[in-house]
Amino acid sequence: MEKKTIKQDAGRKQLGDFAPKFAELNDDVLFGQVWNRQDQLSLRDRSLITVVALVSMGMTDSSLAYHLQNAKANGITRQEIAEALTHIAFYAGWPKAWAAFREAKEVWASDTAAPCDGKAQFQREMVFPIGEPNTAYAKYFIGQSYLAPISTEQIPIHNVTFEPGCRNNWHIHHATKGGGQLLVCVAGRGWYQEWGKPARLLLPGDVVNIPANVKHWHGATRDSWFAHLAMPVPGDNVSNEWLEPVSNDEYDRLEVKE
Repeated sequence: MEKKTIKQDAGRKQLGDFAPKFAELNDDVLFGQVWNRQDQLSLRDRSLITVVALVSMGMTDSSLAYHLQNAKANGITRQEIAEALTHIAFYAGWPKAWAAFREAKEVWASDTAAPCDGKAQFQREMVFPIGEPNTAYAKYFIGQSYLAPISTEQIPIHNVTFEPGCRNNWHIHHATKGGGQLLVCVAGRGWYQEWGKPARLLLPGDVVNIPANVKHWHGATRDSWFAHLAMPVPGDNVSNEWLEPVSNDEYDRLEVKE
């Protein structure tokens, strides 16, 4: 996923004439360099750390409002900021948290209070990260999926997360010898189906050994998020072939038997 580049000109707009060096350091160093080191720390994490620092200092001016808005834009949910400020209160002081809540309520005013953020809730159910939107393979999926690299050495391992109703197309892992794929289910409920066979319900802890040269698909159930670790099985002349989508008729016929 392409990184979002941070550009800032607030320093020059507000202090360019009065304190040009400070404005330069604010815009070009703090935001232009430090905030853009996203390979070291994500924008989401930097936003939360900055909010924690400002609240701990008792800052409740426009700078806190700006960084709360920034945190929301970078993925911090209403439930997460409420929990973060509650946690901060025990370390930084109750009055500081009260003041910060006043600002946070304004920033997240349009969000509903119900725990409807399925992504944040699902993340709390598993130890592996959800990762970023799976844009590179989006054309092979119905619905939204996410991809998080877990291991890039020895055996590549990715955590693949599916929103409810999301599934990948029928596909085949080709190989002349060995090959295939191994799935380890880590959270939620999903489906795995081989061509011509009944679909198999997947739950956390289930393992799927996908043979090479077998047409199949996998994804979430209609009403649940789902995540699995995906690992390629070494083989000769391996390749992936993406085929047609799983039709709504095929998918909607699947029923979870409680």
